[in-house]
Amino acid sequence: MDIFEEKSASPMLIAKMEKPFDASDWIYELKLDGERCLAYLDQEGTYLQNKRKLSLNPRFPELINIHQNIGCRCILDGELAVLVKGKPDFSKVQRRSLMSNKMKIDIYSERYPAVFTAFDILYYEDHLVTELPLMERKTLLQKAVLQENNRFAVSRSVERQGTALYEAAKKEDLEGVVAKRRDSYYYMGKRTKDWIKFKNLMDDDYVILGYKRKENGRASLILGQYENGTMKECAHVPVSIRQNDFKIISSQPVKSQEAGTVWIQPSLVCAVKFMAKAAGGGLRQPVYKGLRDDKEPKECIASPS
Repeated sequence: MDIFEEKSASPMLIAKMEKPFDASDWIYELKLDGERCLAYLDQEGTYLQNKRKLSLNPRFPELINIHQNIGCRCILDGELAVLVKGKPDFSKVQRRSLMSNKMKIDIYSERYPAVFTAFDILYYEDHLVTELPLMERKTLLQKAVLQENNRFAVSRSVERQGTALYEAAKKEDLEGVVAKRRDSYYYMGKRTKDWIKFKNLMDDDYVILGYKRKENGRASLILGQYENGTMKECAHVPVSIRQNDFKIISSQPVKSQEAGTVWIQPSLVCAVKFMAKAAGGGLRQPVYKGLRDDKEPKECIASPS
């Protein structure tokens, strides 16, 4: 079987944040605040897969017919997002990704329907196209698409004007911009500096190591990241003990308890947004965004200081 039948493709990863720049050999696209998704599409149907190779079809039933928007067998790379007042809302995607109750999923799929936005193509008709330059892949992507609608879209890009696009995203309070080399190949599962993000809203992913209950129905999550292969505690973020995520967190196997702190098995990953990183790795004005079902703890690696 080929990679389409095996459903074994892995998305290329984006390098750490850099300052916005303008260059003629790069293109620039808006970064959507959602969940990365590979879409396997052919005449038989739609199969959506996250970075952990888990099927997203049961949780996003409103997208099961997006194969009708394409004209050939293909694997598309894109972002699965939920728009609220015209802007991506990560919490809506995150909440759905953790749901298992079909009735609740059906209600949310009608109330907050998702859209898949494709920005790259890995497989076209019957073969991989990852060794083609980015702009040739973009041409094949357009060729594969028959139409766009409110459930399926193709990402637009601009040339040279990376700084201007970043400033526009910042003005609209969007997540940021991804810069891509025009001649870059697609390296499945690899992180290279051929794709770079300019982030307006700073955030990062952390492993939840434990928590400490506070007053007024709050708790402080203890966060960690890997540094040189070793897990290190690096930050804290407040959460409400009444939200569903904390119920999941507090139900994890307990490693130990001491001085009011509960240490759990480090198996959950969460996203946190913040104003800046303080000296020593702490976060200034951190805000909990939600659990990430699409990321493994080993992927949470501390940025070089």
